[in-house]
Amino acid sequence: MAKLHSKKRGKSGSKRPNRKSSKPEFVELSPEEAKDIVRKLYRQGHSTAEIGLILRDQYGVPSFKGLTGVSMVAFLREEKLYKYPEDLLNLLKKAVRMHHHLNQAKKDVHNKVKYQHVLSKIHRLAKYYKDKGFLPSTWKYSPEEAEALVR
Repeated sequence: MAKLHSKKRGKSGSKRPNRKSSKPEFVELSPEEAKDIVRKLYRQGHSTAEIGLILRDQYGVPSFKGLTGVSMVAFLREEKLYKYPEDLLNLLKKAVRMHHHLNQAKKDVHNKVKYQHVLSKIHRLAKYYKDKGFLPSTWKYSPEEAEALVR
């Protein structure tokens, strides 16, 4: 959605090389130990991206999915720890900050427009996640609920 509300070209970056989803020889952790680490870190409040970086840098695990055979989000859903998608939560945090700012600075026209853009992105993502079944079909954005959810 980088091009959605701006004239920028989006993000580009390197991609991980294709590998078989098998455990590399140099990884010393067992899949159960990795799952325990992920549970512990997620309960501490780390995002899945941060957990992946911690696994890579501190434990030498190049890919959680390659080690365990299941993606981290799918594993966290099985454990009933993962409630809302992270990209939606990040947009909700941004919307809450912008809403709070607009309550204090009512004449900030530029921020009003950008706030509407963020809301548009939230509605698009919510529609997608409702269709996929990750959000309840009755879920609707409201600033008060978003603020409670972000806390």
